[in-house]
Amino acid sequence: MTPSDAFLTAFLALPIGTFTGTSARRRYVVTRQVFAQGKSHKLVAHELGGNDYISLNLYHAQNSGMLLRPCEMTARKVTEFVMALEPDS
Repeated sequence: MTPSDAFLTAFLALPIGTFTGTSARRRYVVTRQVFAQGKSHKLVAHELGGNDYISLNLYHAQNSGMLLRPCEMTARKVTEFVMALEPDS
């Protein structure tokens, strides 16, 4: 799936490393990693005090731009999570 510009802007604005934040009124610990000189990104989030889990990979494909690859969940779920995610200051 090719992600929207709004998703890419929100995703790339997230801090690299591990941080806490809120999405849809739930608290998460989130880890964002960058690999291959920025051509590959990984995000994993665990709900604090709950069971929710988010995992996705984002790849820069030479001919088709950015590709979103959710891990065992829908693209809608990861897109909504990232778009709503507000890292703590």
